[in-house]
Amino acid sequence: MSSPAALSATTRHDNFFWLGEINKATAVINADEGLLDRAIVPQIARGLHKVLQDGQEPGAKRPKLVIKFEPLLIAAAGLEATLLHAGRSSQDMLATVRFAILREATLRLAEQLRETTACMVQLAEDHTATVVPNYTNGVAAQPNSYGHYLLGHVAGLERDAQRLREFYIRLDRSPMGTTVLNGTSWPLNRDRMAAYLGFATTVDNAYDAAQILATEIPVELGALAMSIALHAGAFIQDVMVQYAQPRPWILLEEGGDNTYVSSAMPQKRNPGLLNRTRSQASQIVTLGIGRAIQAHNIPPGMGDNNRGPESFEVVDGVSQVLADWKQILQALVINPDRALEELNNDWTASQEVADVLMRQYKLPFRVGHHFSSEVVSYAKAHNIRPSDFSYVDAQRIYAQTLNDMEFAGGQFPMTEEEFHATLDPVAIVRNRVTAGGPQPSEMSRMLTAAKQTLRDQLEWIKARRGFIQDSLTRLSTDFEQLL
Repeated sequence: MSSPAALSATTRHDNFFWLGEINKATAVINADEGLLDRAIVPQIARGLHKVLQDGQEPGAKRPKLVIKFEPLLIAAAGLEATLLHAGRSSQDMLATVRFAILREATLRLAEQLRETTACMVQLAEDHTATVVPNYTNGVAAQPNSYGHYLLGHVAGLERDAQRLREFYIRLDRSPMGTTVLNGTSWPLNRDRMAAYLGFATTVDNAYDAAQILATEIPVELGALAMSIALHAGAFIQDVMVQYAQPRPWILLEEGGDNTYVSSAMPQKRNPGLLNRTRSQASQIVTLGIGRAIQAHNIPPGMGDNNRGPESFEVVDGVSQVLADWKQILQALVINPDRALEELNNDWTASQEVADVLMRQYKLPFRVGHHFSSEVVSYAKAHNIRPSDFSYVDAQRIYAQTLNDMEFAGGQFPMTEEEFHATLDPVAIVRNRVTAGGPQPSEMSRMLTAAKQTLRDQLEWIKARRGFIQDSLTRLSTDFEQLL
């Protein structure tokens, strides 16, 4: 008899598989511990083996429910096979099946989350020195390194990965052996059952197992998926807004699945990949909220929200969002010169003037802020770019500001060279000193930390998969001894 297939990113064990593993573990454990007559064990084991082998044939029956699996077992091994059902219930068996399937799906999600994050980290490293506008309230606000911007999104995805690992801890608990509400009079070895099925531990309270936790898990999964989808949607919207500009500084490489030509307007290149991924992310938010709505206001034990397909749709759906997000990252075309042009056409560096006046010349920030605001108002009214703004006008506006605010501050303290240097967006980014800022030293530190986090995530995924695989291999080996 062959051992279970190696657990990988593509493994998708179904209900039938896990019902088989539960029955195999039950036969081994109960035979060892005297709950199953040794004389009939080979007959039951051979019948179970036949059912599982038959289920591998093309078009074969692979029932999802206990009550439909058992008749196949009776037909292959006789009514004696129902002795396996001592102390068991469809509730604890199917709760265990759902947890096991969801556990593997969660690991696939963890892997896709890591892949997308790794792609973003690499892009951040490539664009450490690329200076671009950042926006708040939909308006250009400050210059920033695009790599620093991306590492901000990486931080959000790292928190999603942390939430996923915490969720996995609560998911990785076996309900088997709790039956329905308060256990059974049969002394089932729940710890051995959990170990054979690759669970880290058991659900401690028998009532909790199928009544409380089984309802809670889909809700937590929905919240996790929504967090990822919200992060994806925010990033996509930041790129989408550029498509409204005649000369965007960031867009998707044309062609393939990325863009398509409008059927009516030949100049248009619609960002199909962005639209599709954003729509999928919105759907995940809808489904995630639905997990909570279905669980709301029902007594324990109702199955409104703990059926498997809905939860699998959530986890598979958000995995696809992440896969498409990775494709977006790989398709981005960033024009640093155009980004710098946009910065120099606007006054996103004006806050730096107020900061320098306070830091270097001890001018109260609100006075410097008001002066900078008046400079911007005058410049926009007269269509003047920052690089073209007259030093004489700056002196005049400074004097007027002090007079309006009744503040005695003397003449404009900045030299003409200093004034224009302060408006240089590249210098602003390079000279930041805040911990976690975009300056080269901090970018290097944060990139190193992000790469280490990715390595840690990979090791965690490999360890969880390895534990499940080793457990199932051990079960197959021990079950073979019963044949």
